[in-house]
Amino acid sequence: MKPHNPLDRRTFVKLSALAATAAVLPAAAGAAEAYKLDPLPYAFDALAPHIDAKTMEIHHGKHHAAYIKNLNDALAKDAKLAEKSLADLVADLPSISDEAARTTIRNNGGGHWNHDFFWKILTPADKSGKPSGDLAKAIDEAFGSYDEFKNAFGAAAAKRFGSGWAWLISQNGKLKIVSTANQDNPLMKGIVPDSDLGTPIIGLDVWEHAYYLNYQNKRPDYVAAWWNVVNWEEAGKRFGAK
Repeated sequence: MKPHNPLDRRTFVKLSALAATAAVLPAAAGAAEAYKLDPLPYAFDALAPHIDAKTMEIHHGKHHAAYIKNLNDALAKDAKLAEKSLADLVADLPSISDEAARTTIRNNGGGHWNHDFFWKILTPADKSGKPSGDLAKAIDEAFGSYDEFKNAFGAAAAKRFGSGWAWLISQNGKLKIVSTANQDNPLMKGIVPDSDLGTPIIGLDVWEHAYYLNYQNKRPDYVAAWWNVVNWEEAGKRFGAK
């Protein structure tokens, strides 16, 4: 029988204590955590038939994941940029002097921010409904009625040339519809024209990967179906927090 080695036990206890202590200590000052892909707040098929499960799987698990990987790779090369919040990062792109880094973060930081926003502004059709409260009043004041707002927003989404987004924003206390190219968004000072800057309330992704499996080239049909899964409760919270 092998004799008991007290040193082994002492070492084990010591290492276990160190591991337990490390688990509860905060990260070192200035240390940046890599961004990660959060799970969707609903099942992949929860938005069907308006947005199908396969599109959601590819859109979330491939496209959004790629933006996060590319963003993390870029931030790993610059500790100061890695310390910024995602919103601050995309809002202050002109401060990034390196053009290649600025372009990478614009595309992939924008892609991460936009998609994280997008998933939260969607909900199953039985929970969608219509805007209410202060947001509903503001929509009526700005556009005349909810139907007129939908028409104007749908036109902005349908007419966006190539890939991009349509947004309802709050700008200086008033609602406005704007459209941005690629992964740009209304937070991007110095990138998006001042007239299109504001606080996003809802946003619609009109890149082809967001709808092509189900709608092919019929973007207006996708836009029309999308109204069935807008999370107006979340939009109301964003409007109230502007």
